[in-house]
Amino acid sequence: MAKAIVYLNQFFGQIGGEEVADHEPEIRNEKVGAAMLYDQLLDGEVTHTIICGDNFMGSNEEQAVDRILGFLKDKEFDIFFAGPAFQAGRYGIACGAIGKAVKEEFDVSVISSMNEENPGVKMYKKDIYIFPGGKSAAKMRDDVTKMVEFGNKILSGEKLLPAEQEGFFKRGIRHQYFLEDETPAYERAIDMLLKKINGEDFVSELPIPEIDTVEIADPIKDLSKATIALVTSGGIVPIDNPDKIQSASATRWGKYYIADVDKLKNRREESFKTIHAGYDPKAADADPNRVVPVDAMRKYEQEGKIGSLYEYFYSTVGTGTSQDEAARMGKEITQELIENNIQAVIETST
Repeated sequence: MAKAIVYLNQFFGQIGGEEVADHEPEIRNEKVGAAMLYDQLLDGEVTHTIICGDNFMGSNEEQAVDRILGFLKDKEFDIFFAGPAFQAGRYGIACGAIGKAVKEEFDVSVISSMNEENPGVKMYKKDIYIFPGGKSAAKMRDDVTKMVEFGNKILSGEKLLPAEQEGFFKRGIRHQYFLEDETPAYERAIDMLLKKINGEDFVSELPIPEIDTVEIADPIKDLSKATIALVTSGGIVPIDNPDKIQSASATRWGKYYIADVDKLKNRREESFKTIHAGYDPKAADADPNRVVPVDAMRKYEQEGKIGSLYEYFYSTVGTGTSQDEAARMGKEITQELIENNIQAVIETST
């Protein structure tokens, strides 16, 4: 019987939420949480569940990966599942990191699922199979079902089809194969050309990725005379979050007056905090200048390295935010900056 091992974060491993995101890696000789669903659908058996906190993996990736690979050295398994990670960025990156390491160390197929907006997709789709997934755990059964159906196909030795047909994200890996009808390449090329000339739909055999290019701005001639603005996707807002910016999948942004502020006060002093749900808030809440460096910019101002710090900083949340919404908000903020003759922007994240 085929054997599988499942990787989960602290939440789906039923340890707890953000308060235990520093949970160190562990392996259990049982099916925990989502691992039970994998076991129900798999043509085989889930033998172990690996659990690791998202913060621990993010802050100690090399150590976490080494420990998990150590757990697996004496285990027999034919396939490895990670996630699904939905839109959770830290979880997606963790699934990709451990998945890549397991693939390289043990040469077994690794399958995950992430929402298309999850940064783990772009980082790891070339290394492991990643299926498009839902935004939240509401799609758990659907996402796991897709992963396991593909896993069963691998375990049975069936011929795997191209990414478009199997449903996983394209990995940029090219294979040579022969068409069943043996139509020569020149005939296929002429057929595509005629369809293009006639305005008909056709599919290229050599798709070229679309690249969103941005023109490089001219350098600032004299920083000592420039007005600089701070813009962040780190979710730093006044303590009452007056613009009701969402902690994930944001559709709103805010701007906050700092003309008379030498440094941002922390949450305890009831000034600023982070509402970002994609990283551990402790450091940012203790000192919001770590994300929006007003204090450092004031020093540059005093030293004459910059002309001035703009009287507002702009903030939103990046985790789970769609590209379309991010582009819209970016254009809206940029328009304000241009209208106020801002010469440069320092963008900070998490």
